[in-house]
Amino acid sequence: MQNHSGHVQTDHSAHGGHSTHGGTQPGGLSVSANGYTLELDSTIRTAGVQPVSFKVIGPDGHAATEFVAEHEKELHFIAVRRDTAGFQHVHPVRDEKGTWSTELALEPGDWRFFADIHPAGHDGSMTLGIDVAVAGPYDPRPLPEPTGIAQLGEYAVALDGELVPGEARQLTLTVSRNGSPVTDLQPYLAAYGHLVALRVGDLGYLHVHPEGEPGDGTTAPGPEIAFMAVAPTAGTYRLYLDFQHDDTVRTAEFTVRTTADAPEHSGHPAHAHEGHHAHH
Repeated sequence: MQNHSGHVQTDHSAHGGHSTHGGTQPGGLSVSANGYTLELDSTIRTAGVQPVSFKVIGPDGHAATEFVAEHEKELHFIAVRRDTAGFQHVHPVRDEKGTWSTELALEPGDWRFFADIHPAGHDGSMTLGIDVAVAGPYDPRPLPEPTGIAQLGEYAVALDGELVPGEARQLTLTVSRNGSPVTDLQPYLAAYGHLVALRVGDLGYLHVHPEGEPGDGTTAPGPEIAFMAVAPTAGTYRLYLDFQHDDTVRTAEFTVRTTADAPEHSGHPAHAHEGHHAHH
């Protein structure tokens, strides 16, 4: 089982090798994979907060009703607009017939919905994706510049580490509040943080998981949360970190460009390489 992710560095992960959900292959680019299809109640929607329901149709043509829980949930559902704005990570509820229901806040524009699942009997998890059009005047936002720091009110999250194409590298996110390190993060989905990475241009989906877990005797509840991540290709990525503190889940967002695989001090050798990806 631990090798189904398809890359050799699974020993970095405490989660049996699914930490990068397919190794260097991004998920979510197809509405169907491995005999499973994401079927939405409607792919044309109005703007605003609204209920959304969907099914995962299995190889037998019926809605799948049995899933292996990953990080405490049978299904992780992500919604993001094509310009990478509006990110939402929600956990729908499934009825006995296999219909999932949740609520999303949707602004006008082109959206991508992702269902991250591990169907019972299937070897490993997969991510299905579907396009959704939300009616109304669309005002696409420019991609935020890479800064390495996300500010959320009195919280700041600093990102350290690099994304290197085809290589597992550690990303460390450090959470502070009003300038002081946060050392009492609360577990969220069996971890102190949950990180989703999307490739700019096609929203190829990478689901990375943290090193260690709450209660393992070695993983501290902040201020640092460490992840292993593999960029499937050179390019620009958007990272979304969900973390919980004071009983509230917050999302920190980052723009990251891959760097060339250079020695420890990769600051200067990467420049020539980076220029190709700075303007998408």
